[in-house]
Amino acid sequence: MQDYKKLKVWELGHELTLMVYQKTSTFPKEEMFGLTSQIRRASSSIPTNIAEGCGRYSSKELTQFLNISLGSANETSYLLFLAKDLNYLTNEDFENLNNQIEQIKAMLINLISKIKNV
Repeated sequence: MQDYKKLKVWELGHELTLMVYQKTSTFPKEEMFGLTSQIRRASSSIPTNIAEGCGRYSSKELTQFLNISLGSANETSYLLFLAKDLNYLTNEDFENLNNQIEQIKAMLINLISKIKNV
């Protein structure tokens, strides 16, 4: 068990979620219960699963939640790509968000590898 707030990957995931909420606030109202909700849930799942995994007792459980977080990062990446193609996001906003996701994914993969090798 460790303090998730001390993990840089959790911090970046939280920042990403805040940015996603801000950017999706301009999406069309008809997307409120569709794409907007789905992107918000996927992005918030990244830091949420990191936090939940850190509250578990074993390294195996932590790794399981980090893998779920990694899956959520991939889901968020696709949903943002879809939002860009639907012209809900500018190319610049998409690139900024996607770069942050790629950084988070790399950090998660690195953390998972370190835990498995301990």
